[in-house]
Amino acid sequence: MKILALDTSTEYLSLALALDGQFYGRELLAGQTHSQRILPLLRELLDEADIELMDLDGIAFGAGPGSFTGLRIGCGVAQGLAFGANLPVVGVSTLLALAEDAGDAQQVIACLDARMGEVYHAAYRRQAGGWQEVLAPGLYAPESVPIVPQQDGLAADWVGIGSGWKTYADSLQQQYAAHVQQILPDAYPRAAAIAKLALPRFAAGEARPAAEAAPVYIRNKVAMTTSERQKGQAA
Repeated sequence: MKILALDTSTEYLSLALALDGQFYGRELLAGQTHSQRILPLLRELLDEADIELMDLDGIAFGAGPGSFTGLRIGCGVAQGLAFGANLPVVGVSTLLALAEDAGDAQQVIACLDARMGEVYHAAYRRQAGGWQEVLAPGLYAPESVPIVPQQDGLAADWVGIGSGWKTYADSLQQQYAAHVQQILPDAYPRAAAIAKLALPRFAAGEARPAAEAAPVYIRNKVAMTTSERQKGQAA
C-alpha cells in the first residue's frame, strides 16, 4: 500500500511517504510558514520517491488536537490533494501519533502544549493489536490532568511524551511522580508515525472520502466574544 501522511499541528512540518514498507520523509521547523512551505516540500518528497499523487492509495493527516491554524492547514491540504487525485483520507490523532513514536514504551501519557495554560492530554497502553485508549484526549490545566489507572501485572512504567512535558514539566511531574519513568519532552507528532497508524485503517476499509476530512479541535473556543466579556465584567 502507498500513502502520503502529513502533519502541521505544531510548529513543525512533517511529511512522509509509506510505499509498500519503504518510508521517505521530510521534516522542518516551519513556525508560522506551513502554508507556504508544505507544497514545495511535498514536491521534493514525491520527486525523491519517483512517484506522483495519483499513484497513491490514500492520504493520512494529523487531525488534532493541536494549533487551530495548523490543523486547518493540514486538513485543508490533505483534502485538496485528495480531491485532486481522487484519493480517500484517514485522520489520525496527534496524541496517538506521539504514543506511536515513544519507542518500545508500553504505556504512554501524551501531552501537547495547548497554550493558554493548558495541555492536550491522553493516555494509551500498547496491546497486541495496537493501542488501547486508557484516557481519551482532553484539555486540562497541567495541575489537573487525570491520574492514570494502573493495571494488574503492569508496573508504573509510563512514558511521558510531547511538548506539554517541556512547558509544564513541574506540574506534570508532580501529578505523575509515582508513575512516569521516562520523559520525552522534545517529541512532536510526526508524519511517519501517522502513516504507520493509518496503514491498517486503510487496509481495513476505514478511509473516508475527501469531503469528510475534518480536524479535531477539543478546545472549541479560544476567546470570548465582546458580549461575553461584558457579561463577565458585569457579573
